[in-house]
Amino acid sequence: MDFLDDLKSKYSHQPTFLQAVEEMALSLKPLFDGEKGDYYKRAFVAIAEPERTLKFRVSWMDDSGKLQFNRGWRVEFNSVLGPYKGGLRFHPTANEGILKFLGFEQIFKNALTGLAMGGGKGGSDFDPKGKSDAEVIRFCQSFMTELARYLHPSTDVPAGDIGVGGREIGAMYGQYKRLKNKHGEGILTGKGALWGGSPFRPEATGYGLVYIMKIAVEKVGRSMEGMRCALSGSGNVCQYAAQKCIEFGAKVITASDSTGVMVFENGMTTAELAMMLDCKNVKRARLSTLEGTDGFTGKYTAGETPWSLDIKYDMALPCATQNEINGEAAALLVKNGVFAVGEGANLPTDMEGQNVFRDNSVIYIPGKAANAGGVGVSGLEMAQNAQRLTWKPEEVDTRLKDMMAHIYKQMEDHSMGGTLEQGANIAGFLMVVQGMQELGWFY
Repeated sequence: MDFLDDLKSKYSHQPTFLQAVEEMALSLKPLFDGEKGDYYKRAFVAIAEPERTLKFRVSWMDDSGKLQFNRGWRVEFNSVLGPYKGGLRFHPTANEGILKFLGFEQIFKNALTGLAMGGGKGGSDFDPKGKSDAEVIRFCQSFMTELARYLHPSTDVPAGDIGVGGREIGAMYGQYKRLKNKHGEGILTGKGALWGGSPFRPEATGYGLVYIMKIAVEKVGRSMEGMRCALSGSGNVCQYAAQKCIEFGAKVITASDSTGVMVFENGMTTAELAMMLDCKNVKRARLSTLEGTDGFTGKYTAGETPWSLDIKYDMALPCATQNEINGEAAALLVKNGVFAVGEGANLPTDMEGQNVFRDNSVIYIPGKAANAGGVGVSGLEMAQNAQRLTWKPEEVDTRLKDMMAHIYKQMEDHSMGGTLEQGANIAGFLMVVQGMQELGWFY
């Protein structure tokens, strides 16, 4: 697609961003080949440029009294449909290109929810692992001191992501309150229940992932009952996806972290899930420390992932990070019976892996649709904050289920004879283009 040549030239140093752009463009080929093809190509190139990229230094004091420095970013990508909305990632691999890829995906994910949210992403190359609580809090306070001037409920509303959970959100929101003397402002989502958070926000991404996959498998006459599900990761998304899989009668066969994979031959129990939550959320320890614990049947294999093991799975739910499933891993999954893949992470399947799934007619729901429940409930949290209300958990859960069903229908309605993945991309893109045109930002 030669209309992308200028982008490729300018951002050759940001390969993950270009990967996301190219994959999106391939899905939109039916639009680009139509009678309005030139119009849609120009719109695509415009959308692929962030409206604003903020870069700043973050200075913080470690426990030994030494001043440390990290880099911080906020990519305010597209505000056509509403304020910039997207998470903050604290991880040593974070850089501008990774955050641009995430922000680009976020534009269309947020559009699919039907809520008034634009797309953005941010974060830092700070690594919370191995840091004391005091060090993490001091870093978060410094990060928010730099970012606070750009935030407002109608401008930019970040949330959490990898490395940014309740502890980090709390520290950043506390610093914002100190700086601005404004209480109750919804400038972050994923907040604690005591100070403006929404019921079901922690669970929303994992729950929403399983809700939409349940719809997908039932559409082809299958049931979640007894289904062998492979999950990667062991953080928030994996934890709550596992919980909902177990609730629906599925067998959770795997969970993982950066050093290896835990396998439950007969499926994870609710008691074992509770032990995993304590390990990761309270003790902040490696999964390997659970092996051999009383009542824990999981077997840990170092240096492997759920996608490198020669094990039978029915469904794959990658919930860890980008590009974790390549062509070889996808072929192994297909060989072992996987018929459905739902992305709890952002872009966890590379282009070769996606092609393997398409060639074998695997149900494949991309992250911008499958994991949209998290940002969807973030949008509901913003609505509650604006009204100074907190809805009952049952109401939020019902809205989440309805939202995932709405996203699935959009995928079906816009597939143009292609795949659900194509439907998700076309639906999100057309909404953003229409918004740009109606605002006079593109014609």
